[in-house]
Amino acid sequence: MKKEFCRLSAMGMVSALGDSHAEILKRLLDEVPSSLSEGPKLLNERKFGVRNVELPLAQIPQDLKQYRCRNNELALTAFKQIEEHVAALLESHGDFRMGVVMGTSTSGMLSTEQALAFRKENGHFPQEFDYAQHEMNGLADFIAAYSGITGPAYTISTACSSSAKVFASARALLDMELCDAVVVGGSDSLCEFVSNGFASLEVLSAEVSNPMSRNRKGINLGEGACVFVMERSPDGVQLRGVGESCDAHHMSSPEPHGYGAQSAMQNALKNAEMNPDEIQYLNLHGTGTRLNDEMEARAVKNTFPSVPFCSSTKPSFGHCLGAAGSIEAGICWMLLNSATNSERQITLPPHYWDEKVDENFPELDLVSPGQSISAQSEVNLMSSSFGFGGNNFSLILGRSFD
Repeated sequence: MKKEFCRLSAMGMVSALGDSHAEILKRLLDEVPSSLSEGPKLLNERKFGVRNVELPLAQIPQDLKQYRCRNNELALTAFKQIEEHVAALLESHGDFRMGVVMGTSTSGMLSTEQALAFRKENGHFPQEFDYAQHEMNGLADFIAAYSGITGPAYTISTACSSSAKVFASARALLDMELCDAVVVGGSDSLCEFVSNGFASLEVLSAEVSNPMSRNRKGINLGEGACVFVMERSPDGVQLRGVGESCDAHHMSSPEPHGYGAQSAMQNALKNAEMNPDEIQYLNLHGTGTRLNDEMEARAVKNTFPSVPFCSSTKPSFGHCLGAAGSIEAGICWMLLNSATNSERQITLPPHYWDEKVDENFPELDLVSPGQSISAQSEVNLMSSSFGFGGNNFSLILGRSFD
């Protein structure tokens, strides 16, 4: 089957860095990560830091009140940034020719926690609680219902790779001509259940995460949402390659040599029909845990004979779990759209860390503040996401500059 051009024609995002392209990119490139907010109370009462969204969120309308939860409010805040573009496509293609593919790992679990606490206190669930808030497919169902899309609508949940894997599924809907355009992305919100889960793994940090450093302390959980429109067009930012793997090494620990991560990156290059030296920048999964950092460094070194510029952006907006893949793809999308200056340079996101190299694994070419790449002809950026259970995904976004 011939691979179609897949343009990511519009993007909306909300994270701890803000809810506008200009603000998010400026803060990511120019600001040292700020101090953390205090996370939810843990069962073991340890303190840890998070990157939560403090902006007012979009309100879900009364006729869709069954979907009211923070996770869907985050998604709606991002979706409203592309709403006019989606409306124009609906007018052009028809509601049944458009689809929705979303990724999440928590869905509306926060609302369920609050409802259960209310039930414990009052003997019954609150009137406003609806299982649609909690159910994994509630996210895709909500976006479809809000937008008026009646084509395929489903949610993918593969832990931290959830909203990266959606890009392969959305492209398949276009390739098989089941859809003419797809809303694709992800959303995740902070909750106590997931926080306690990561605490039990002893990977939460009270300090700003420090990926690839020998002094790393662990993960900063975050929340946010990012949504795109994917459609057939040879122009603009393209989804050029997708690569998946599942090493199934362990439920929560990555395969230590990085074979699964390496396979995902190599599959993305093969799918894009590219050589490793055609990638100018790699957005690392970069969680700041010892096991992830070590396996990812090995995987990158084994995939790229000449390692491209790399950085983890998680110190700035946290590890957004099921939304991480789409948010980090959104960062790459903004970078590719930023080369409008006369010098045609793309300033890369710095890798914020203490610069204390871990001698136990290969050293990467980590981005320093102010480093840039030329956008004279063609630029290709890779972003990788690695989830529990060995669910690995890498994608390649690219743009031609004539």
